Amino acid sequence: MARSDSATAGRVVVTGGAGFLGSHLCTALVDRGAHVVALDNFLTGSPANVAHLMDSPRFRLQRCDVTDFVHVPGDVDLVLHFASPASPVDYLQLPIHTLKVGSIGTNHALGLAMEKGARFLLASTSEVYGDPLVHPQPESYWGNVNPVGPRGVYDEAKRYAEALTTAYRSAHGVDTAIVRIFNTYGPRMRPHDGRAIPTFVRQALAGEPLTVAGDGTQTRSVCYVDDLVRGILALADSGHPGPMNIGNPTELSVRRIAEDVVAATGSTSSIEYVERPVDDPQVRRPDTALAERELGWAPAVAWQEGLERTVEWFAGALARTA
Repeated sequence: MARSDSATAGRVVVTGGAGFLGSHLCTALVDRGAHVVALDNFLTGSPANVAHLMDSPRFRLQRCDVTDFVHVPGDVDLVLHFASPASPVDYLQLPIHTLKVGSIGTNHALGLAMEKGARFLLASTSEVYGDPLVHPQPESYWGNVNPVGPRGVYDEAKRYAEALTTAYRSAHGVDTAIVRIFNTYGPRMRPHDGRAIPTFVRQALAGEPLTVAGDGTQTRSVCYVDDLVRGILALADSGHPGPMNIGNPTELSVRRIAEDVVAATGSTSSIEYVERPVDDPQVRRPDTALAERELGWAPAVAWQEGLERTVEWFAGALARTA
């Protein structure tokens, strides 16, 4: 379902371009010859994540809060909307901003795409499925979300953003796509961002106990960031509107993830069990049949290999800040 022209080799705007996922997207786009404008307000992202791109004539970093105003001069072929707090620690501390970037920010990013005649891709999330009652989760599943729970600010922001993206497609003819991203890990995650893998790696490298929520039997399907980026860019270059799940269908218990982190770091850390957060999903695994069929995409980096790369990066990053 590939397009005759590659949007990802043209001029691309990446909102949230200095964040974890955004920075990896910017790197991959520059590597394939695209000219990239990264927009970020540095609330949860950092210029350090794209420092290696700053000398490239094909890359520009612009401080911008997409909830205020978005202006990019010149032609644009593709808008990748990745601006949003994405970890529970962040969106629980920034609930209103999270809702605003999902609503007002998405409206501004869609408006930019409409103005430029560009393809638009929304970074949605597996969180739209909530604590799922269907397993694994296909794109046809509507989800089980608590709109007034503590996670609702993120879940509902993304669900609204999906509805708004669909409305721009149907009402204004904007060429849109929606990707539903499942748990992702890799270099450039913040050690204190609150998600399981960076938390476990940080704790293990420091010789601290790994804090596993609940009894650790809840599951996650974790995808290495390079695989995720490859899937996102394939969707961007296709004519498919989505929603489309991109994630690794290999399911691991949170306890297994913690045990593997201890082994990969060579740590002597113990595992401690702490209270489980409200509305924490019991299971999470993508049905990736649509991505396999339409994009020919499947994850290629095995969990142990991706974990080793991640641990190596964290060890270096923490040593530099010590």
